[in-house]
Amino acid sequence: MAVSVQRLGAAGRHFIKNLLNTRTFSRTRSTQAVSQVVLNVPETKVTTLDNGLRVASEDSGLTTCTVGLWIDAGSRYENEHNNGTAHFLEHMAFKGTRKRSQLDLELEIENMGAHLNAYTSREQTVYYAKAFSKDLPRAVEILADIIQNSTLGEAEIERERGVILREMQEVETNLQEVVFDHLHATAYQDTPLGRTILGPTENIKSINRGDLVEYITTHYRGPRIVLAAVGGVSHNELIDLAKFHFGKLPARYSREALLPCHFTGSEIRVRDDKMPLAHIAIAVEAVGWSHPDTIPLMVANTLIGNWDRSLGGGMNLSSKLAQMACQGNLCHSFQSFNTCYTDTGLWGLYLVCEAGTVSDMMRFTQLEWMSLCTSVTESEVNRAKNLLRTNMLLHLDGSTPICEDIGRQMLCYSRRIPLNELEARIDAIDATTIKDVCMKYIYNKAPAIAAVGPIEQLPDYKSIRGDMQRL
Repeated sequence: MAVSVQRLGAAGRHFIKNLLNTRTFSRTRSTQAVSQVVLNVPETKVTTLDNGLRVASEDSGLTTCTVGLWIDAGSRYENEHNNGTAHFLEHMAFKGTRKRSQLDLELEIENMGAHLNAYTSREQTVYYAKAFSKDLPRAVEILADIIQNSTLGEAEIERERGVILREMQEVETNLQEVVFDHLHATAYQDTPLGRTILGPTENIKSINRGDLVEYITTHYRGPRIVLAAVGGVSHNELIDLAKFHFGKLPARYSREALLPCHFTGSEIRVRDDKMPLAHIAIAVEAVGWSHPDTIPLMVANTLIGNWDRSLGGGMNLSSKLAQMACQGNLCHSFQSFNTCYTDTGLWGLYLVCEAGTVSDMMRFTQLEWMSLCTSVTESEVNRAKNLLRTNMLLHLDGSTPICEDIGRQMLCYSRRIPLNELEARIDAIDATTIKDVCMKYIYNKAPAIAAVGPIEQLPDYKSIRGDMQRL
């Protein structure tokens, strides 16, 4: 059954949503590609039900479809006492409802040839299904059943408690996740974004049925949910299904403002000289999804780029940092990231290197950051813009990523941003824009740093802080 009913687990594994680096095309070809795609993109239709639930769909005429529920609820909406509840609830979603046992649910999904999945992030919880278009009504009914009628049995809760504790042990072996949890903990100290998605061990051992029910009744309400579908789907049919299965969801909820998660320039160091490689993340505070500086920061993120020694080609990449890392054998890999939340974000770099090159890699990273503030050229910016456009289009390949894009954008922007609008916003960026934005968010800012492994040669925080103002 594991083939059909799957979970992405811990944090949804996508708190870092870096677009993959690909080969850079010329600006003209990239623009033409976007224009051709825009002409052929089906319309994203959106309807809001009486209870506030939004229905969004894109009919591409396929024989398959992806349909899911994007819920404005994640670990950010928890407190220190119930931290981990959203993720625990995700585990319980597939453990049986009043209508279906766990076995019945798995067999039904298997017999449909469908896939059922879920993930939890810091600001969203998602349940979605991939199925044949003809099975859309059954897929929607199953999604409605698992979020409204889960039995949350005591025996199942105890069993999943052990599963989550084992999952926590697995996460601790994934050093990238460990480092990013540390990065959030130090960057957003004593705020909801600073907590992990899984929650602390003591919470996992104490969460009970009452906590799960309270979380559902508090957050699973019409205005906080988007039902999105892509593929061979009829919008009118989807509206009818939404009214029938979700029409009774409460329309009101306490519109408490999100607690501000203030950024703190600080660091966490976990030195372990027995580890073969150092894992380090450094970030400055960026902006939320809807901020106008988001797109320029995405272009700046693309300018820094990604590199992995196993892929080679560093000397021939447009990223200057990749060229230096390859030529000087400074690291095994690095990955730039721009992680956005509702009202804040983290813009930075995650790198993996040997103990002896930590200091040099950090120095060259900060030199590149400073060059973004002062000396980036128009040709470099145009190349990054082309790459960003191409990667965005490649990301929207298939009904599942498109459905995810629609659901996420509906929660973040309350609309789906058309490709031609996104193209225009990217095209408006030039070298001056990048310099101004990077001066605003990078120059002379106190970064957050998380480092694990043999980090004896990592410069002290005062030195790193000082390099943030050396143009």
